[in-house]
Amino acid sequence: METKTEPNINQSSESVDEVREGFTTKSLVAAFFVGLVVLPGVIYLGLINGPIVGGVAQWLTVILFLELTKRSLQHLTKQEIYIISLVAMGLVTEVGFALYGGVFAKLIWDQYFIQSPAVSSFALTGLIPKWVVPQIGSKALELRTFIHKDWIIPILLTVVGFVFYRINIFGLGYPLYVLTRKIEKLPFPMAPVSVEGTTALVDSQYKEGSWRWRVFSIGGIIGVFYGLLYTAIPIITGIFKAEPLMLIPIPFVDFTDKLSSILPAAAFGFMTDLGSFLVGFILPFWVVFGIFTSSLLINLVFNPLLYKYGILHTWKPGMTVIPTTICNSIDFWLSITIGVGLAIGIIGIISVTRTIGRTKNDEQRDITELRTKELPLTTSIFIWIISTLLIIWLCHILVPKFPVWIFFVFGFIFTPLLSYVSSRMFGITGVITDVSFPMVREASYILSGYNGADIWFAPVPYNDVGGATQRFTELSLLRTKFVSWIKAEIVVFIILFICSFIYWTIIWSLGPIPSSLYPFAQKMWPYYSTMRALWISTTVEGGAHWILQSIKPLLIIGGGIGAFIIYGLISLLGLPLQFFYGLVGGLTLWPHHAVLMFFGALLGRYFFAKKFGKESWSKYAPILLAGYGCGIGIIGMIAISITLITKTVAQMLF
Repeated sequence: METKTEPNINQSSESVDEVREGFTTKSLVAAFFVGLVVLPGVIYLGLINGPIVGGVAQWLTVILFLELTKRSLQHLTKQEIYIISLVAMGLVTEVGFALYGGVFAKLIWDQYFIQSPAVSSFALTGLIPKWVVPQIGSKALELRTFIHKDWIIPILLTVVGFVFYRINIFGLGYPLYVLTRKIEKLPFPMAPVSVEGTTALVDSQYKEGSWRWRVFSIGGIIGVFYGLLYTAIPIITGIFKAEPLMLIPIPFVDFTDKLSSILPAAAFGFMTDLGSFLVGFILPFWVVFGIFTSSLLINLVFNPLLYKYGILHTWKPGMTVIPTTICNSIDFWLSITIGVGLAIGIIGIISVTRTIGRTKNDEQRDITELRTKELPLTTSIFIWIISTLLIIWLCHILVPKFPVWIFFVFGFIFTPLLSYVSSRMFGITGVITDVSFPMVREASYILSGYNGADIWFAPVPYNDVGGATQRFTELSLLRTKFVSWIKAEIVVFIILFICSFIYWTIIWSLGPIPSSLYPFAQKMWPYYSTMRALWISTTVEGGAHWILQSIKPLLIIGGGIGAFIIYGLISLLGLPLQFFYGLVGGLTLWPHHAVLMFFGALLGRYFFAKKFGKESWSKYAPILLAGYGCGIGIIGMIAISITLITKTVAQMLF
């Protein structure tokens, strides 16, 4: 394959060409396009398929604008292409539980939660504050509409919390980027997905036959054909049938209940989204191997043994993966995970302290120059402090009886530590896991002695902003001004609020959410709501205070000591430390994810890397995933457009 590209398109160095502005008029037009055209499709994909892999919205948007600019005899710079992709990504950012579509997506979850069986089962009915969601019996819920006075305060608080959070991300994210990328020099292995995908699209403007464009096209074709089976058929058949036709089960195939007689308390299955398989091509092999090893050992070996000796006593035969995970977590793994998370934080702090001590003077001067030219470090830290204080003030107004000092501990101690740990996970493994100081917030609420459910809904300043370090890394690799991202965020917020309101209002009015039309939401939301209700009930009278028994100090200590021992053994044996972080990542990951990812890693390492060469394959794989995301996105958008048009016309006629 030809590897020659146009001048100034090499993205592998952070100092090849000058840093340029990426937010232009073209970026603004792209933002309106995503908000008006792409957003409803992504909302539907999240409800139907779950988490979206591969950058569906951004690649779809970028390719369209590339074609428009080419036909206008113009070109997009790599900086413009990347910022357009960030605009698209910002407009379709997940707000939790595989929900996309901005602030109103969160409110959709809240309306489901207050009406869910979990709330009544845990005696929480009437305890969820009015500033979160309209109460049971409100016409706003009965009519499924946001155009009602009962939504005014919940919408205002959600918007304010969203603004404070985004400001907080920039304030703390930049110092973490300087720490992990510039000082520790972590590799951030998933950053090339955006970098190489962007480079492929830049190449396509000059040479249709460039190797990057060819690989991107191959990934797109795979995405189109798989999307027809996986996404399009269920979406379109859902127009005519109460139960959509699914040739491939969504979102996974589960064998947990079928194995219960042979392997009690064991969870096993595999995801059906091909994106999980392709991710195995990109992540470092030792990371994936570690994830696969720990996930299968825990679920297929340790869990049956723990059940045999009576430690996993809540699990019952015949349970599927969701209740199995809940039971095993409460009985044993919750405490172990807390201990491991604390150990990871301590290891990371020790590591960065040593790294800073070894940093050479010329490297320190380079960091100082970066602070001055892009975003002064002192300014960034000041922004973070002010935004954190504003969040604390808001929480104190909403929950005045809760100890305010705990908010300060969350905002100024735990948030930086949590974000640093997750930044290292991004920088080393390319993925973020749930092991970073888990359950600290929950334990604080319970041990504070506070009585009430409202604290669980307050915008407490305990956030993980580690993902911002990856974004800053990508901006740096593509020589794009950091301020371009800030401008894009402001525009995204305005457009997202308007379009989120319009489309969620329409989709919600078409029918209840979740329902059989939305397979992922119907299958996973009951699990999410059960876990959430379980925790909330611990701070109300007559609630599930027995959950305190699942937080076992001895197991927490044992989990931490075990993590240090494994870390030491891996270091002594000379194995890659990526294997250790992979083991940690697999601690909370279902085999459903790990198996498919591992098969992808094996195929990439022992077949494609040998066929194309290790260096060439490392360049092809990220572009292949980006192309796949674009292909499956195109099919999904077409199917969803047909569905929306059909249902809207049907409502108007009947």
